[in-house]
Amino acid sequence: MEGGKHKLRSQLAVINALKQEFEGAKDLIIHSFEYYEQQICLIYLQDLCDADKIKTDIIQPLMLCDKESKFLLHILSLSNCESIQNKRYLGEYIISGNVLIFISNGIYAFNAIRAMNTESVESAVETSVQGPQKAFSHDLSTNIAIIRKRYPSNKLSIEYQTVGTISKTNIAILYDSNYADKKVIDELKSRLKRVKMDVIQAAGQLERILSDKKIHLFPTMMITERPDRTVSNLAQGKVIIAMDGTPFTLITPSVFFDFIASMDDLYHSFWIKKLLQSIRYIALIITLVLPAFYIAITSYNPEILRSQLTLTIAGSRAGVPYPSFFEVLFMMLAVEMLIEASIRLPRVIGPTATTVGGLILGQAAQQAQLVSSIMIIITAFVAISNFTIPISAMSFSIRCIRYPLIILATLFGLVGLVGGMLVLICYFANKRSFGTPFLAIEWGSSDKIETITENPKGGQS
Repeated sequence: MEGGKHKLRSQLAVINALKQEFEGAKDLIIHSFEYYEQQICLIYLQDLCDADKIKTDIIQPLMLCDKESKFLLHILSLSNCESIQNKRYLGEYIISGNVLIFISNGIYAFNAIRAMNTESVESAVETSVQGPQKAFSHDLSTNIAIIRKRYPSNKLSIEYQTVGTISKTNIAILYDSNYADKKVIDELKSRLKRVKMDVIQAAGQLERILSDKKIHLFPTMMITERPDRTVSNLAQGKVIIAMDGTPFTLITPSVFFDFIASMDDLYHSFWIKKLLQSIRYIALIITLVLPAFYIAITSYNPEILRSQLTLTIAGSRAGVPYPSFFEVLFMMLAVEMLIEASIRLPRVIGPTATTVGGLILGQAAQQAQLVSSIMIIITAFVAISNFTIPISAMSFSIRCIRYPLIILATLFGLVGLVGGMLVLICYFANKRSFGTPFLAIEWGSSDKIETITENPKGGQS
């Protein structure tokens, strides 16, 4: 009897400690009542837990059971319920959406977290013409279910972790144990252990933290919202990181050519695929080199062009009162501002406002002879070419690297542009993505994707 009273006092002390720990949380519910001469207490956060789930799985069975032992068996039979032995982490259980059940001198945690944003939405960042249109959702369990459905392999390994000392964001590491490189997995886990950040709530934030260099320009992990791209990379032996609260996943290792590849390449015939890939690489060169090349030929090296074209460019710049560097910088910054405005404005007025603003700005600048007419054409080419890059993270990086090339072309002409491109190529050649060279032609084999497609109900051989 004395032992029972001692345990009861111990539980009351734990409950009082939880009250003090969550003193500022007005949504903390502490529900105590008598049950067969036993004191039962439920503790949970009202705004985080599903009230219907608590009522259906805890309250109603409690009222229907005629013995305490039957209710305990019911609680332990629930898949999302566990007995707690270590009382030091009770607060973390509550924050994670669990209901703490104090009964029969024991403590049990029942996961009753409210489901939020579980529906997958239309793909908005990476659109596809012939491919699947649905993207991931904001719920980690839903995203894993989507991957499981598209990748029905018994070799798919899933490991769960949390990141963020305050946010405790749940993440899942997914890989095919047949194809994934163990060195990449070990390196990824090692970097995750070194993550020391309070709040992590986006895939891009985690990608920045996991990069081998704190200050880097080009991404070494791909961020995608498309389940088909995620599954294709799983079949190529890559490692996927899915995060709760975001519809994006991280793919590693990722090489340069992955960022220029579109999922439509898998859904078109051979020649159409090659044409689209060629267009993308040509657009990449245009958006990267064309502004700096314009400065080089107008200020330093006009002799490399045919005389008719050189005279046309000189005639269009006859009324422009300052060097080509300021002309290019003015138009490039105007385009950057229009792109940023299109992202920040509400979706209803964003496209219309930026399109009208761009047309008016370009026409007015040309009529006022602030820029030449050929500069308007170059600006349009550069902006359109940048939009052909499928992965937005690489698109942002290309926009940034454009300006050092403009400065080099301003100082040294065509020699500076060529030198800057050589430095960029050397930088790419030295860059690694979890041990994989950034300029590697291919990671894995596309035959693995065909294997999964031909054998959808079983594991790979």
